[in-house]
Amino acid sequence: MPRPDLQPVTDPADERLADYVSLTDVALRSRHEPAKGLYIAESSTVLGRALAAGHRPRSVLLAPRWLPDLERMLADLPPDDVVVPVYVAEEPVLEAITGFHVHRGALAAMHRPPLAPVADVLAGARRVAVLEDVVDHTNVGAAFRSAAALGVDAVLVTPRCADPLYRRSVRVSMGTVFQVPWTRIDPWPGGLAELRALGFVTASLALSDDAVTLDDLVANLPERLALVLGAEGHGLKAETIAGTDLVVRIPMAGGVDSLNVAAAAAVAFWATRA
Repeated sequence: MPRPDLQPVTDPADERLADYVSLTDVALRSRHEPAKGLYIAESSTVLGRALAAGHRPRSVLLAPRWLPDLERMLADLPPDDVVVPVYVAEEPVLEAITGFHVHRGALAAMHRPPLAPVADVLAGARRVAVLEDVVDHTNVGAAFRSAAALGVDAVLVTPRCADPLYRRSVRVSMGTVFQVPWTRIDPWPGGLAELRALGFVTASLALSDDAVTLDDLVANLPERLALVLGAEGHGLKAETIAGTDLVVRIPMAGGVDSLNVAAAAAVAFWATRA
């Protein structure tokens, strides 16, 4: 197991804590994390799932009462010689460092694993979700949680989609971003050709005059299906809709024409479950 190196912290300005400072600044994190190859895991539950998926911490920052949980999680890992700095601070100090109340008193700066090629992620997959330019981290996390719960084999995100490993995405997903295989598909929508070459029928979820209902899709479910879901507000790009094999709409009542993208994802995943 990795060996924790416990280091008490009392000063929020301690330079050892640079990875954890001002995490509420989205623009800063979007620049800072990819450059350093890091992401932030928040809460002991999320950290446990990240460790179980083979991700490794650069450091951990937590309140004293969460030390036993961390030690149990590290004890479950294969033995190695890695030393992990564990910064221990009282909860008011944690909040002063990060700028927010730390959920369940634990954060970890995790090494970001390299993304696999699309073909590798989709090997053996039958149902795939594609998130096109979904910029809200909460919606990305919620879509991943639904994908994990409803048996989606993999998720692809387009170049402009929000980072699934951003702190809020990870937390909303309850750590399922570590459970569902995913990668970025680039270029897009040119990547539709790669999906088709891999044997997938591609289906846009959109309002269109020629759209079939989700019920119609389920009645003749393809062996390999890629469901493409669009950004908040404007939905899918016109060229994406034109490039997919099918356009699918969820039947609505009550004068409502569409659902939030995370809700639509959950409905579509459930309807097309194996």
